[in-house]
Amino acid sequence: MSFPEKLSHRVNIGIEYLLFIFGFSMAMLVAVQVFFRYVLNHSLFWSEELARYLLVWLTFLGASVAYYRNVHPGIDIFSAKLSPNFRRILAVSVHIASLFLFCIMMYYGCQFAYFIRLQISPALQLPKWIIFSIIPLSGLILTIHSLVFLGKSLTGTS
Repeated sequence: MSFPEKLSHRVNIGIEYLLFIFGFSMAMLVAVQVFFRYVLNHSLFWSEELARYLLVWLTFLGASVAYYRNVHPGIDIFSAKLSPNFRRILAVSVHIASLFLFCIMMYYGCQFAYFIRLQISPALQLPKWIIFSIIPLSGLILTIHSLVFLGKSLTGTS
């Protein structure tokens, strides 16, 4: 396994653990909020905001794991009917287009995080650039995976 493949694999494993931690934390947070609201008749004012931000991070990081595992939605009825050479050309084209979009995510995600750098979240008092940094971060992770897949498609090892 080459260095980029090892990097992509290790990053994905770390993200899968992080997804478990975030998902479990979000589920526990919502359960505690329901308990406080309906049993103790007291609301945790910050819990809904934190759960929402965890869901955003879960979504972007989950997309990178889905891309790595090749379980993202797709229509392969047309590509299945193509010859292996055309299927390879199609795979290379898809990975190049994906790479382009992931680079756009990184560029405009950084611009957006910089644009909102002075804003603070209402309940948690966190700088919003930290919350929205997941956009360029996930773009970087997806770019790593995409480069590995593109290399495999170009060499015919995928």
